[in-house]
Amino acid sequence: MSRLAALRDSALFKTALLFFLLMLLCIPLAQIEWLIAERGDSQRMATSELAQTHVGSQTLVGPLLVVPYVERWQVAVRNERGEQTGLEPRSELRYQLFFPQQLELDGTLMPEDRYRGIFKVPFYKLDGKLSGRFAPFAMQQLAQQVKGSEIEVLTPVLALSVTDLRGLEGAPRLTLADERLGFGRRVPHVPPKSWLASGVHAPLSGAALRAFQGGQPLPFALALRLTGQNQLAVAPLGEETSARLASPWPHPRFGGRFLAAERTVTNAGFDARWRIAALTSQAREQVRTGLEGDIDSVETFDVALAQPVNVYSMSERAVKYGVLFIGLVLMAVFMVELFKRLPLHPVQYALVGLSIAVFFLLLVALSEKIGFALAYAAATAASVALLASYFSAVLDSAARGLSLAGYVATLYGALYGLLVSESNALLLGALLVFGMLAALMLATRHVDWWRMGRRDAAGG
Repeated sequence: MSRLAALRDSALFKTALLFFLLMLLCIPLAQIEWLIAERGDSQRMATSELAQTHVGSQTLVGPLLVVPYVERWQVAVRNERGEQTGLEPRSELRYQLFFPQQLELDGTLMPEDRYRGIFKVPFYKLDGKLSGRFAPFAMQQLAQQVKGSEIEVLTPVLALSVTDLRGLEGAPRLTLADERLGFGRRVPHVPPKSWLASGVHAPLSGAALRAFQGGQPLPFALALRLTGQNQLAVAPLGEETSARLASPWPHPRFGGRFLAAERTVTNAGFDARWRIAALTSQAREQVRTGLEGDIDSVETFDVALAQPVNVYSMSERAVKYGVLFIGLVLMAVFMVELFKRLPLHPVQYALVGLSIAVFFLLLVALSEKIGFALAYAAATAASVALLASYFSAVLDSAARGLSLAGYVATLYGALYGLLVSESNALLLGALLVFGMLAALMLATRHVDWWRMGRRDAAGG
C-alpha cells in the first residue's frame, strides 16, 4: 500500500479530517443562526409597526385633580430717586396637582391576537373600573409664592393620562361626588408639551364643583375600556392604592417597581392583586416634577401577556448547541466505522453533518407555522428517519442504522430538555457533555489506539 493510501486509512488522519469537517460545518450553522436573528428582528419590526398603526403598550396614570389658580400681588413702583410713587398689580397663573386619598382598580384583561404578515402579536382589552376618593380641599394647600398675595381658584379638572389615547374605546365614564362628568381632549393649565397635557380631562361642574368648593370629600367612580399591546402599567397615585387584574391568559409576566402581593396563575388564566402605600412609592413626586420628561419614568406596577415560547429565541438557543450536537453524532459514526471496520468516505460524514444542520433550519421554518413544540417533534422525526435510512445503507446493516438513529433521537430529546429548562440549561448541558465523554472513555479504555492505527495502515 502506498504511503498516501496508508495516511488516508489511518485513524489519526481520519480524526484530523473529521475535526476539519466539523469546523467547515460551522459555516452553515452560522448562516442559520444569522437567519434566525433576522427573523427575530422582523418579528420585533412587526410589533413596532402594529404599535404605530394600531396601539402600543399602555401606562395608566390617574385620575388626579389639576387645580389652577391665579396668584395676585402688588409691587412698588419707584422713581429715579428711589421714592415710591405707586403700586403696580402683578398676577401669575399657576396650578397644583392633588392625588387620590384612596385608589382602587378592578380590571379584566381580555387577550386578542393581531397579525402582521406571519407574525402574531398579543394585544389586550382592559375593562377596568377605578374608584376611590379625593380628600377635602383647603385653600391652605395651594402653594403661595408671594407673601401677602391673593389667590383666586379657577375651575379644577380631573385628569387622566394613558400612553396612547388611540387605545381608549369611547370616552371614560366618570361620576364624581354623584355628578356625571364628561371628558375632553388634552389637559389644560399644565405645561403644554408635557405627557399629562396629552391626556384627557373632565372639568368639575354641578354637585362636584360645589363639593370641591365646600371642602367636602370627593368620591369618584371611573369606568374605561382600554386596548393595548402586550403590557399594561399602572402608576400607584393613591395614598393607598389597591388593584386587582384578572385575565384568561395563562402566561403573565409581572414587573415594574411593585410586584403583586397575591397572584394565582393556572392554565385557565391569572388573578393578581397589589396593595401599595404612598410611603413606599415615589410615583406622586415623579408626576409632580417629571411632567416634562417621559411617562415611562413614573414608578408603576405592570403585567404583560408574555408569549409562552418565543420560537426565535428557542431556535437561536438550539443552534448554539449545533456544533456540539454534530460533533457527538460524527464521533458515534466514527466509532462504529473504527470498530466494525466499515470504511466511510468523508463525503458521507459531510452529508450526515449537513442533515443535522438542516434540522435547525427546518425547526425555525416549521415553528413559525405550528409552534415550537410541534415543530421540534416534526423536525426530529424527519431527521431521525432520514439518518436511519442513510445509516442502514452505508453501514450495511439495518440494526446498526437503527441503533445510530436511536442515539441521534436520544440527543434530540436531551437537547429539547436543555431548551425547555432554561434555568438549568448550563448544568444539563455540562452533564450531557460529561456523560458522553465518560461513555466514550469507558468504552475505549482498553483500546490500543497505536496498534489499531498500524493495523488500519497495513490494510488489516
